[in-house]
Formats: sequence, C-alpha cells, structure tokens
Amino acid sequence: MQHRHLNFGLAAIVTLCAFTAHAAPPLDIGSRLELFIDNYLIESQANTVLRLQSPRPAERVISFDKPWEGPFCGYVTVFEDEGTYRMYYRGKRIASADGVDEVTCYAESKDGINWTKPELGIHEYDGSTANNIILSNVAPYSHNFIAFKDTRPDVPKAEQYKGMAGTAESGLHAFFSADAIHWVMQENAIITDGAFDSQNVAFWSESEQQYCAYFRVWHQGGFKGFRSVARATSKDFLTWTKAEEMDFGHTPREHIYINQTLPYFRAPHIYLGLAARFMPGRKVATAEEATAIGVNPKYANDCSDNVLLTSRGGNKYDRTFMDGFLKPEIGLENWTSRSNYPAWGIVPTGEREISVYITTHYAQPTVGLKRYTLRPDGFAAVEAPYAGGEMTTKTLTFAGKSLYLNYATSAAGSIRVELLDDTGVIIPGFEANNCFEIIGNQIARAVRWGDSADLSALAGTPIRLRFVMKDADLYSIQFR
Repeated sequence: MQHRHLNFGLAAIVTLCAFTAHAAPPLDIGSRLELFIDNYLIESQANTVLRLQSPRPAERVISFDKPWEGPFCGYVTVFEDEGTYRMYYRGKRIASADGVDEVTCYAESKDGINWTKPELGIHEYDGSTANNIILSNVAPYSHNFIAFKDTRPDVPKAEQYKGMAGTAESGLHAFFSADAIHWVMQENAIITDGAFDSQNVAFWSESEQQYCAYFRVWHQGGFKGFRSVARATSKDFLTWTKAEEMDFGHTPREHIYINQTLPYFRAPHIYLGLAARFMPGRKVATAEEATAIGVNPKYANDCSDNVLLTSRGGNKYDRTFMDGFLKPEIGLENWTSRSNYPAWGIVPTGEREISVYITTHYAQPTVGLKRYTLRPDGFAAVEAPYAGGEMTTKTLTFAGKSLYLNYATSAAGSIRVELLDDTGVIIPGFEANNCFEIIGNQIARAVRWGDSADLSALAGTPIRLRFVMKDADLYSIQFR
C-alpha cells in the first residue's frame, strides 16, 4: 500500500484499516461549502478531535427599556436583507399569561451592530404613535411572532416577507408583508398539531425546495414530558404536512425550549440550531441574591444555556456536541430562568465575522440583547495538538478546480493535504510531502501541490482527503 506512515500507534493502524473497508457510495459534495460541525465528512481520526467552539462576547446592542417593552421582552428574530438588518421581538412589561399585554416591536441596523428603534407611527401606545410597534392588540400572536424574507424564486411582492405566530389554542397563523413592517394575517391557522408555547420558526429551504417549520411540542404529548421540536413542510406556506417530531439520535433527553433552526447563509444545505437548553429547577441564585439583582421571583429558580443542533433536512437533528455552545457569563444576573435565549438568526457583520444575538437578564430591569461573534464557519473545528495528528474524510466526489480551506494554525503549526483514491492509495503527485505547507489563519486558502492548485482532472472522481495537521484548527472546506 503506497501510504506514508506517521507514528501515531494504534490510532494510525485503525486509520489505515478503515481504507480497506467497503464504505457507502461516495458523498457528492459538488462545490458546496462543507463545515466540520459533525461527522458527516469524517471517516477516521488519529490524535485529532472534533471540538465545539465558543462565540466571543461583543457589545450589548439593545436595551428593552421603552415603556411598551419591559423585562419580559424576548423571542427575537434577526436577519440581513440586502444591506438592512431587521429585528423583531416581543414587548412585554408584566409576567402575565401568554397573549396578555404583548406587542411586537421592530428595530433595524445598517451593520448588525448599531441598532435603532424607528418611530413607525403604526400603532398607538399611551396616546402616541411615536413607537416601534408593528403588531398590537392581536393576541396571542405578539407572544411569539417571527418573520423572515422569503427567498423562494418568483415569490409575489406582497408575500416577499412572511411571518408565523400563535399558541396551542389559536394554532400557528401565517403573516404576509411587502415591506417587512406592515403585516396581514391569514385568517385560518396553517399548523394546528403542536403546543407552540415558545418561538416557532420557518424558512424557505433552497436544498429541499420547500418551506420548513420547526415548532414546540412536548415529547409525551400535550404539555407533558420534555419540551421538544417537531417539523412540518409546505410547498406554498399555507398547506402543511402532518407534524413529525424531530429525532435527536441516541442522546439524553433535554428540554429544548427554542430550537432556532435555520439554513446557514454560507452553506444553506446545512441547518443550524442555536437552541436554548432549559434546566427547570436548577437554581443558582439564593432568594436574597435574586432579590438583589431584581429578578421576578417566578424566574429565579431555573437556568439555561445554548446547545448546537445540526441537520441536513428531514426529521433528524445531529447532536454531536452535548456541551454548552454558549455558556452563561459571570454574574448571577446571567443565571436566571430564560436568560441566554438566542435570537433566531446568524448574520454576517464583516468579511471575517459572523454574529449571533442572545437575550440577557430576562425578567430583570436590565433585560437586553447582546451580540456574540464567531469567525465564518467557526462553530466547530477539527483540532490537532502540537504533537501532530491526522484526519481522513470519507470517499467523496467534487466539482471545481481547487480545494480551499478555512483554517488557523499557530506560528509553529501547519496543515498538509494528501489525496487518496477510494481504496486508500495515494494519488501520485498529491502526496502530503508534496503539498505546500499551509500556515497562518485564513477564511479561504487554496491548497497547492508543487506549484499547482489545479484539481480539475479529478473532478467527479471518488477520492479521500487526508489532512496531516500540527497545532492547527480546520473549520470548513470547499472545492471551487
């Protein structure tokens, strides 16, 4: 076998043996961006690990401090719309029942960082229309209204923006808008089989060519057991398939309070869910401490964080990582019930940065929304230590001319790539020791062997990629 050995002991032997096994048909990844967020591409590893990354805290972008907003603001939606960033959220002043004393508010930004609350003049509050309310007196729909821009080809202008909201009593209703601010509600519920007692989301799926909705159910039915997620699909946003509960694989049951599933904008065939993991009864602050930070007593007895869900369509979530994706920050005000709930939305805020948004200090006077950042594709990475390691992909086919990596190394680190045929034999000319050593930190760098990055002769041919790494992180790959 023409394979250059590295001395990684038994793990390396396992890697080599994997080459001789008859695997499934090659994965056709075409020219799609593929993230290392699960084991979809990974066949074997030796002294490397697939590790969850952590978003970096940035600034507070909004305080929910207007008279019509209040401590119980939440269920935030954020999306980028041709240079305008749009935000929707619930305004709620008191700890009342769902649908009571609730409005839907709107904010916008030109960069996703600096936000304004425009005076829209649509609805009156306390004798004035100088506010950012877009829905009022339409209970219970302001409880959990979400909006998105419909990217389906040839969508009518009057339906260019769509929304969805409702509870178990009302069912989920559709909303339509031509300008993302003025909304018309569909009279009849579009989805009725669910609990809906949280934020329920929907989007047009480019990869599945249909609308997908992900919404709250309880795994024992009614409102019993664990909070969970179901999915339905539609071709027209009005007629939906029967709800089907999502399969989380062989993982422990947890309360998934909001799922926040959406297509990742850089790789829309991959759905990411920055989900809120709710821990009922897991109390951190004492009664005295809760009083000191001003949290409503009803919301002092639980805590929550974020976990990463992934999917490529259908009713299956991959929970490769059970660890917290975004752990609550220092300070008891971050360890109360329903704090740290993510907004629905992952947006670019620069060439080298993407942003997510987290509701902080829920049920407290200081409630607001904070931004966190990641490098593009930086949700998880294949990591190798200083001692070195390797990772080999499953057999795949591609379209394009060159292979690009999103990666980071230390000054002493490196990545080299070796190409193997589907039996594990090195393809001549594409040996690891012929690969130009890759060092640095880049979002997209072409791999070269000798003086060339041209792989066009191998396009459509089943191959495997072997990454030889030292003190390096690999986030994603793409053939172009």
